[in-house]
Formats: sequence, C-alpha cells, structure tokens
Amino acid sequence: MSAPAVARAAEGATRIILVHGTGHGGWCWYRVATLLRAAGHRVDALDLAASGIDARQLRDAPTFEDYTRPLLDALQALPPGERAVLVGHSFGGMSIALAAEIFPEKVAAAVFVTAFLPDFTNPRSHAIEKLTLTDWMDSVTDAQHVPPSVFLGPEFLRHKLYQLSPPEDYTLSQSLARVSSYYVADLQSQPPFSEARYGAVSKVYIICKQDQAMLEAYQRAMIAGCPVAEVREIANADHMAMFSAPAELAGHLADVANTYA
Repeated sequence: MSAPAVARAAEGATRIILVHGTGHGGWCWYRVATLLRAAGHRVDALDLAASGIDARQLRDAPTFEDYTRPLLDALQALPPGERAVLVGHSFGGMSIALAAEIFPEKVAAAVFVTAFLPDFTNPRSHAIEKLTLTDWMDSVTDAQHVPPSVFLGPEFLRHKLYQLSPPEDYTLSQSLARVSSYYVADLQSQPPFSEARYGAVSKVYIICKQDQAMLEAYQRAMIAGCPVAEVREIANADHMAMFSAPAELAGHLADVANTYA
C-alpha cells in the first residue's frame, strides 16, 4: 500500500513504544519520533539494557529477558486499561514478541519493521537461526563472552544496513553503536511463544524492500510462518528505515496507532 501521511493522533490513540535493534539504542528513532510527536502522538523510544545510553554493560544483561527488561517494565507501568503499540526494528522484533507473550492485554498491536518475526511452533531462536545472511564482513563476535557478544562492524553497517541512509546518520551510528548479543542459546532454551498469548496479539509487518541484511524474501518467509493482521511495504527503505524513509515509516506507524487504538 502507499505510505500514508503522518496522521494526527486520534482521540484515545494508544501510546507508541519504539524498540531498537542490535547494537543500537533509542537514539536511532529520533527522526521518526519527532514526526510522530509533532502530529500529537505519545511516543517513547527506549534504550534496552546495555544499549544506547543505558549505563549497564552487556555482562549485566546475561539473558534475553534481562536485555528486554526496560520494555517489560514500561508495559508493566502503564495505567490499568491502557495499551501500547509496540514497534520492533530488526532484533527488536524478538523483544516485542516477548512483551506480547508476557503482557498481551497491554499490547494494542505489535509492529515488526524489517524485524525478526518468531512463530509459535518453533523454538524462539528459530527466526534468527534461519536468517541466510552469510557475510558479516568486519563484524566481531565473541562466543566465550556471557552472553555471546557481537559488534556490528562499520563496513557491515555501511553496506548492509545503511546503504540508502543519510551519511550523517551513519556517522551518528559510529559514535553510538555498542556491543550487543543475539542471545541465541538463551532463546533456544525457552519454549515457543504461545498461540494463546503472543499469537493473540494483532501483528503488522512492514517490509523494507531494499534491505540488504534481512532480504525481502526472508521477511516474507517469516510472514508466511506467522499470521499477521496486515503487511505494509516501504519501497525505498534499507534496513534502517527510520533513517532512509523516516516520513513513510512514521506515516505507517501513525496510521497503525490510530487504527488499533
């Protein structure tokens, strides 16, 4: 579908919580958050544990639930009866899935922006392990770290994630990117997300068609394995849609927030 304009917040529209991907932080949403707030939407761009300006180091978040705790705490703190639209980018899809599993009654919709979309039949790590990306270029991993760590290299970011994004946003990433983890072993050890809880939450997937890290074919393969309420597309977005297509992405998110209020 064509990208909607950034609609004004409808009366009673839900809060929008933006969740970043691996190595990033709430900072990466600054363009999208500004557009949404200008249209009257209530927006939070969180730092997950050991991310962004969160003071913890990766060793202080040994499990995936530890890493996602700031999002879980934000949902738990919502007033009774209030729900939020959760927006997960990239690995952030796993965090909003966990939040939907634990607090389905607090999630108006879960929006996956070129993000991992777990199903409710396979182990939680399945979507990550099936990603066919083979060339991580100058990224650095440490399997002995607890949890196993990854640092996305500057050339990997430039060519696989930010290839269509403004150069100043790539430069910003070089100042703010941090070591993170995909928590594969920890996610392997957990039962699948449940159909009764995670599966009951309305899901929207936003395909970024120029993504060179999570190719469109893989995005569509995940969608085929997990029912979603609707699929939207951004034709000229790389992996970092919040930088390469901020107005289009903000337009979709405003529309979702008003629709699923």
